[in-house]
Amino acid sequence: MEKFDVIVVGGGPAGLSAAISAAKAGVRTCVIERGDYPGTKNIMGGVLYTKSTEAVVPEFWREAPLERPVIEQRYGILSGDEIVSMAYRDPSWDQPPYNAHTVLRVKFDRWLAQQAEKAGALIITETVVEDLLYDGDEVIGVHTGRSEGDLGAKVVILAEGVNNFIAQKAGLAKPLKAENVAVAVKEIISLPTEKIEDRFCLEPGQGATIELFGDSTQGMVGTAFIYTNKDSLSIGVGALIKPLISAKWTPNDLLDALKAKPYVKRLLQGGEIKEYLAHMIPEGGYNAIPKLYRQGVMVVGDTAMFVNGLHREGSNLAMTSGKIAGEVAAQAIKIGDVSERSLNHYDDRVRDSFIIKDLHKYRKTGEFLESNPHLFKVYPEIASKAMKKFFTADETPKKEVQKQIMKMAFEKRSKRELLGDIFSAWRAFK
Repeated sequence: MEKFDVIVVGGGPAGLSAAISAAKAGVRTCVIERGDYPGTKNIMGGVLYTKSTEAVVPEFWREAPLERPVIEQRYGILSGDEIVSMAYRDPSWDQPPYNAHTVLRVKFDRWLAQQAEKAGALIITETVVEDLLYDGDEVIGVHTGRSEGDLGAKVVILAEGVNNFIAQKAGLAKPLKAENVAVAVKEIISLPTEKIEDRFCLEPGQGATIELFGDSTQGMVGTAFIYTNKDSLSIGVGALIKPLISAKWTPNDLLDALKAKPYVKRLLQGGEIKEYLAHMIPEGGYNAIPKLYRQGVMVVGDTAMFVNGLHREGSNLAMTSGKIAGEVAAQAIKIGDVSERSLNHYDDRVRDSFIIKDLHKYRKTGEFLESNPHLFKVYPEIASKAMKKFFTADETPKKEVQKQIMKMAFEKRSKRELLGDIFSAWRAFK
C-alpha cells in the first residue's frame, strides 16, 4: 500500500488549498479527485475573492485564468415584471490588489491543481474514495473504488463537497436535511465582449455581478445571479430543497421563469447557451456545522457547511479553511502527533478566523427566513408598488401619494405584522 503523509479527498478550492499549504510545508501530499480533472465536478456561481486566494497563491492574478475583476455589485428585488434595484461601483477594483474576480471553475480549478503539483502534491483523478481505512479506531488512510486502491495517510482532509458521505461514515457529520441544502442550476451563455460591456456599462475588461431576490425564485427562500465573464454570462438560480418540493417546482423551471423576466431577458438577448450545470449548496450555516476533526481527519469547505449565503461567500471560506487544515496537518505530522487533541488546533484556528465568526453572527437568519416565506413574496410586491407610486407624476399631491403608499403597505401587512417582522429581522441579523 502506497503511503502519504496527507491525503486530501476532493479537488475543489478547499481541497487544493489544503494540498498546496501541506505540500509547501514539506509533507508528502496527495489529492484524490473523482472527476476527469479538478474543475469538472466542481461548480459555484463564479465569484473568487482576492484576499483568501492570495493567501494560498500570492499574486495569483498575474497568471490565473480569471474572467473579469468585479467593479460593480447590483442587487435587485423582482416582483412580476418590475424590479427595485441598487448598486455599488468602485472603478479602482479593477486594479491590484482587486476585491474579487469572476471565474469559470473548469479553468480555474485546473490551474489551482497545477499550483498544487508545483508545490509537490500528487493529483489522482477519476478515483472515488469510498471510506477511510482504520487500524482499530485510528484512521490510517483511504479506501478507493479502484482495485488495490487503498492508500495510507497520517492525516486525511475531507473536502468532498456538500455530499459529505465520508464525513458521515467517519462519525463527524450527520445526514443532510432538506432545509439545510439548496439546489441550484446555472447556464453559461456566450455573448460578444463588447455587448457585455455595453449592457453592463463597463470599461474594457471590467466585470459586474447582479443578485436578484423575490420573484427570481417565485417567492421561495433563495436567490438568482448574473455574472459577467470575458465573453459569456453566468446566470443561475437556487432555492432551498424543502420549499421547492412543497411548491412542486424544479430548479430548471425557476431558471426558465427567471430568463423570461424583461430585465433579465434584455441582458441575455442574442446569447447562446454553452453549458448547463446543476449542484447543491450547503445552507445550514453555523447550526449545521459538523464536528470538524477527529484523530487523523479534518473537514473543510462545503463539507463543513462553510458557506455564507447572505454575503455570497463560499470560495473564500473554502480556501481559508483548506489552507489552515493543510498547515495544521503538516505541523501535526512533523511533531509526530495526529491525535484528536493535536488536530484540535484546526478547530481553534477556524473559530478564531472570520469563517466561524461570520457564520455565528447569522446563526438565526436561516430559521428566520424559512419561517417567514412572505418576506420573499409580499415585501418585494410592497416595494415595487411603493416605488411605482413614488415615481409616477400624475398631479396627485405628494402628501396623498405618501398616504396611498402607507395604505397599500398596511393592506399587505398590518402594523402589528410589520413591526413583528422588523423585530424578528433585527434579532436574526444583529
